[in-house]
Amino acid sequence: MTFEPRFGASDVRVLEDETVYDGYFSMRRVTLQYRAFDGGWVEPQVREVFERGDAVGVLPYHPATDSLVMIEQFRPGAMRGDNSPWMLELIAGIVEPGESDAEVAHREAMEEAGCELCELRPIATVLPSAGACTEQVQLYCGLLDGPVVTGVHGLAEEGENILVHSVPVADAFQLLAQNRIPNGHTLISLLWLQNNIHSLRERWG
Repeated sequence: MTFEPRFGASDVRVLEDETVYDGYFSMRRVTLQYRAFDGGWVEPQVREVFERGDAVGVLPYHPATDSLVMIEQFRPGAMRGDNSPWMLELIAGIVEPGESDAEVAHREAMEEAGCELCELRPIATVLPSAGACTEQVQLYCGLLDGPVVTGVHGLAEEGENILVHSVPVADAFQLLAQNRIPNGHTLISLLWLQNNIHSLRERWG
């Protein structure tokens, strides 16, 4: 099956666009119309859009031990009742001006986990919450052929306090089956890994 969207960027009219908050992240209020499937235009709609910048995520794989480098850190958005807001995730970071996605993957792997990656394999390009947020995330699997440095990592000037784990692939798949990976980027990457682990072992093993 092939899929092409019915409409494109020219089928949206932006009537008003203002920044209503500008802090660590920013928020825009947009008044717009878009093409309806009957060929007309919907009535003008007002939408608040969250701007947080694009990001890159990378799941480092260590063929010698058949394990993954994953990180544990506090996430304020995960504070829900009695649930722990510390999450087990892949490595990720925001794209800085002038950086390529691959450069971000290498930089964040070193900053957050002390990992030097030899090769990157693209997984997917994801819009995590396109109904309200402009963020786009490029996901990679990275080849790690050096030792895994566990312990606490992260940049102090950015308030990072990150615990690095070496997780056997079998254990990661078990967590996936138990619905214990609620982070969307990590979930997508592990599902991709399940479908590609055999070819990955042949390529990098």
